[in-house]
Amino acid sequence: MQTRSTLDEHATIATPAPERTAKHYLLAGWASMAGTTIEWYDFFLYGTAAALVFNRIFFPSLDPVVGTLAAFGTFAVGFIGRPMGGIVFGHFGDRIGRKSMLMITLLLMGVPSMIIGLIPSYDSIGYWAAALLIAMRFLQGMAVGGEWGGAVLMAVEHAPKGRKGLFGSLPQTGVGLGLILSSVAMAAVAALPEADMLSWGWRVPFLASIALVGLGWFIRAKVPESPDFEKIRKQGKAEKSPVTAALRRHPREVLTIVGARAAENTWFYMVVTFALAYATQQLHLPKAEMLHAITAGAALSLVTMPLCGHLSDRIGQRRMFAIGLVLMCAFAAPFFMMLGTQQTSTAWWAIVLGLGVVFPILYAPESLLFAQQFPAEIRYSGISLSVQLAGVIGGGFAPMIATSLLKAGGGQPHYVIAYLVGFGVFALMCTALMRPARA
Repeated sequence: MQTRSTLDEHATIATPAPERTAKHYLLAGWASMAGTTIEWYDFFLYGTAAALVFNRIFFPSLDPVVGTLAAFGTFAVGFIGRPMGGIVFGHFGDRIGRKSMLMITLLLMGVPSMIIGLIPSYDSIGYWAAALLIAMRFLQGMAVGGEWGGAVLMAVEHAPKGRKGLFGSLPQTGVGLGLILSSVAMAAVAALPEADMLSWGWRVPFLASIALVGLGWFIRAKVPESPDFEKIRKQGKAEKSPVTAALRRHPREVLTIVGARAAENTWFYMVVTFALAYATQQLHLPKAEMLHAITAGAALSLVTMPLCGHLSDRIGQRRMFAIGLVLMCAFAAPFFMMLGTQQTSTAWWAIVLGLGVVFPILYAPESLLFAQQFPAEIRYSGISLSVQLAGVIGGGFAPMIATSLLKAGGGQPHYVIAYLVGFGVFALMCTALMRPARA
């Protein structure tokens, strides 16, 4: 049985070899960020479309509230695909390399996005439209499930000692940039006359994925393999079944990451998906302004995310993450109170603060904190499986659960607030059981 000191030694991210220069560090960091941006553009584009148009395109025969639930149900399918993607790509990422898996996941995200843009409406092919939508969303979920682990490992495993938290925050920053691109794209087509928006406008951002995928492929092809994986390959230490090894030897690490990450994921999708539907459909706030708020919050995160990554190198990733959880719990009620004023400017600031301040404090330190819970030979599988299981619990069903809780509360968000705070408190307990990361 492994001792605590042995686990700590294995969990530490190896320092790159001396011959690796600042150019190598920056290339790996920026390539991870660029690829993550493109993949999350596709993933978020779907979430925005689910909140604004999919209920009318693919479920027009349903009651508006039921149609919204059905649209969010297809959104949740992507999260169901995530653990499978984490298992498959984590397995091969630990056995044959991080880089090759990142190239494959880029295609697996981009191609289904383009197909979504070509799916006929319910009026044309009936329920086959929803079936195709669900199938493409599942493939997207698999892609994201495999991509996140590889992207953050390429960043932190290439990074220099003492700056791993900062470099680990770069692929996290790509999430905000992807959200900006998707929000800008949907805001642009939302400005079209409604008939044009519903007939062809919403398809344009999905079809544009082809150009972004080509760019991402070009950038990622230039990045060398992770030095930690190169060391594993030279030493012949690759596990035959890394997922099984992670579950058998590190069950506590898997469960604590699931509990911690679920809270962050719930908060994020509450702000960018549920709050968007709630503000526009229940509170009748203007769609364009709420999309602009999401864009502004994501833009702010481009600064706050790397800043939080840098600060996490100073105070520790576990402490930074715990601070974010406390802030999430404290801001849950004010967030919905600000939306409930039905004042556009106040609701705008609620979304900006939730996405641009609270979220980065939670999200930036996760890369290094979670990665260092596992030894290098099973790290891709360990963090991918843990994080994507959390995504199913925290993100995939959060919009549906929140919509149901809102209805149960007679349109008041009291139950939704309790739901958020409960997740936050449980996540704090899970975080306390984690090993501190070493930058």
